Amino acid sequence: MKKLLYIGLFTICSILAACGGSRTGASMAGGDTIVFKYARDISIVKYKDYTVAKIRNPWKEGMLLHTYILVPKTEKQIPYHLPEGDLIRTPIDRSVISTTAHCQLLEYLHAADAISGVFDLKYILIPDIHSRVKRGKITDCGNGMSPEIEKIICLKPQALFLSPFDNSGGYGKIQTLGVPIVECADYMETSPLGRAEWMKFYGLLFGCEKRADSLFLVVSHTYNTLKRKAAGLPLGRSILTERKTGSVWYCPGGASTVGQMISDAHGRYAFAKDKHSGSLSLSFEQVLDKAGTSDVWAFKYDAPHPMTKAQLLQEYSGYTALKAFRTGDIYECNSSKVPYFEQTPFRPDFLLRDLIQMLHPGVNLGGFRFYRKLE
Repeated sequence: MKKLLYIGLFTICSILAACGGSRTGASMAGGDTIVFKYARDISIVKYKDYTVAKIRNPWKEGMLLHTYILVPKTEKQIPYHLPEGDLIRTPIDRSVISTTAHCQLLEYLHAADAISGVFDLKYILIPDIHSRVKRGKITDCGNGMSPEIEKIICLKPQALFLSPFDNSGGYGKIQTLGVPIVECADYMETSPLGRAEWMKFYGLLFGCEKRADSLFLVVSHTYNTLKRKAAGLPLGRSILTERKTGSVWYCPGGASTVGQMISDAHGRYAFAKDKHSGSLSLSFEQVLDKAGTSDVWAFKYDAPHPMTKAQLLQEYSGYTALKAFRTGDIYECNSSKVPYFEQTPFRPDFLLRDLIQMLHPGVNLGGFRFYRKLE
């Protein structure tokens, strides 16, 4: 009898322990998975009274970078059986944003009022952000590498949006504030539409899910329409991107978003077969050997005045060895004048349109948005 009693008690205790301690049991069942067609580093499952968002670590195969538990503010009580992860009450209406791209996305989603503070204001080319900073509606929280902690504390943000880096060593003092850090790893996606699709996640955070879904439908449809149009054209010209920085020339890897976009524009790229998703650190000699005969040279820069060929030669006389320099097929993008870094991450269709026109002379898709031919 005692033996049966012990067995019964053990069974009941086991059941209670499973209900109270397990974070992947009944409370995790029956969720609806949000479909990501292009993004590979994020997954989201919606449950009755909360949502679980998991971000894969892009630098460590099979590891998670972060897990977020989103609980609507309409839920007066925090659900008892929540899985492990950083809790964020949604929608967020006070946030600090570290990148110009995410500021622009919130403008697209009509959620810019939720921006309470920004880092690196001088790199944000969004007139409304600067206007609101001047009017005291947004706080300039200083340099992203050494933020002004006191200002952040005064803002009482509900989330901090920061870009993670491999082996960065964390976020320093900002991690001690007790404010959820949303790690914006979207830039590590290897496809342009993969990165843009992260807007579904940000839409959930800021309470504009339907608007984000609608915008992504427009972006993906436009991008794929342009891609099909380019595929129907003869193989386009070859292109070399960026320029020397000190002793190094950083070229996009073949598996990077830019490498993918050149392919989608039906153009040729000397490093297309490379498997790196980031940048290649090359010497000028390596670039010249591999891509010196490229038909087009396109680069970005940040300066108060337009770039000239004479300035390029002052910077480095070796540029004369490039075929595109000699033929004059040079396209420049002054990122201090045009919103390249603001718009292209979540509107890759804008950049693809420029690339198609650049690589297929005679094709007019409404003119260039970011680039202009160097005179």
